[in-house]
Amino acid sequence: MRVLGLDPGLRATGWGLIEAGRGRLRFLECGIVRPPLEGPLAVRLLALHEALAAVIAAHAPDRAAVEETVVNLNAASSLKLGQARGVVLLAAARAGLEVAEYAARTVKRAVTGTGGAAKEQVASMVRALLPGARDAGADAMDALAVAICDAHHRATRLRLAAALEPPR
Repeated sequence: MRVLGLDPGLRATGWGLIEAGRGRLRFLECGIVRPPLEGPLAVRLLALHEALAAVIAAHAPDRAAVEETVVNLNAASSLKLGQARGVVLLAAARAGLEVAEYAARTVKRAVTGTGGAAKEQVASMVRALLPGARDAGADAMDALAVAICDAHHRATRLRLAAALEPPR
């Protein structure tokens, strides 16, 4: 199962692709989409969508996992981040991917064991869990963490469903 983790942002959207199966995780690729910093918001969002659509087309993930928005004190910044997140969700859904969403604390807890982990701790654990993962920046490492979180949660859901299935 190829999982595309996405860490939305209007300035930088991180993405990370892993392969998860048989209790193993394998790093495939990661990067950062950087829409133009200037210009109308609609044009910047369109650039984000087109770049993500290209990433999805190039790497053919089976599913996507997206980090939920953290609300800032600055309402305008939160609104713009929410709009970028909407574009990220749209790009994944438009490609026909099943999309899971995770709170930042849930991602950190799944990767480091604590929901209050610092970015450096998350990146360190991502490198430990995904040997060969190249550090393409904090946003890409966060996206890989989201993919790891999804792989762990999905595996747990599948094991629980199998355990709860009535015997034949």
